[in-house]
Amino acid sequence: MPSADEQLPEGTDHMVEGAGVSSDNGNAAEPPISADGRGEDIKGAFFDRVDELRGQANDRARELAQTGKDRAATALDSLVQTVEDAASEIDEKLGSQYGDYARRAAEHIGGFTDSFRDKDIDALFSDARDFVKKSPAVAIGAAAALGFVIARLARSSMPENSGKDAPKA
Repeated sequence: MPSADEQLPEGTDHMVEGAGVSSDNGNAAEPPISADGRGEDIKGAFFDRVDELRGQANDRARELAQTGKDRAATALDSLVQTVEDAASEIDEKLGSQYGDYARRAAEHIGGFTDSFRDKDIDALFSDARDFVKKSPAVAIGAAAALGFVIARLARSSMPENSGKDAPKA
C-alpha cells in the first residue's frame, strides 16, 4: 500500500482508508460486517431470495405432481374401460366365469382410481413414504420394475438407427 506521501496515479483523487487490507478472521465464507450493518442486510437479502426460490420450486413441484396425478387417474380410467370392454369378449371366448374375473378386476381398479383421485398430493407422498418404510425391499423391486418398463417404452419409441450404434474411430 502506498504511503500518503507517494504520488497517486493520474485520475485518482485520494486513497481510501482500509483498501487492500485483509481481515484476519480467516473465514472467507462470511463477508465482513461493517459498522452500519450493511453486511447483515446483504446476508438477509440473500437468504430471503433463497427462501423465495425454494417456495417457487416447491409450488412448481406441487403443480407437476398434481398434473401427473391427474394423468395417472385418466390412464387408470382408460384401463378400467378397456378391461370392461374386454370382459364381454372374454365371456364369449372363455366363459362367463373369466369375464366376471375381468369385471371384478375393473371394479377394483375403478375403486383404487376413485380413492387415488380424492387424495391430496401430501397424503399420497405420506402414504408412499410409509410404504417404503414398511416394505423397503418391495419398494426397491417396484422401482426397478417400473424403471425397466419405462426404459423399454423409451427404447421402443426411439427411431431405428440402421445399425449405426456407435461412431467408428
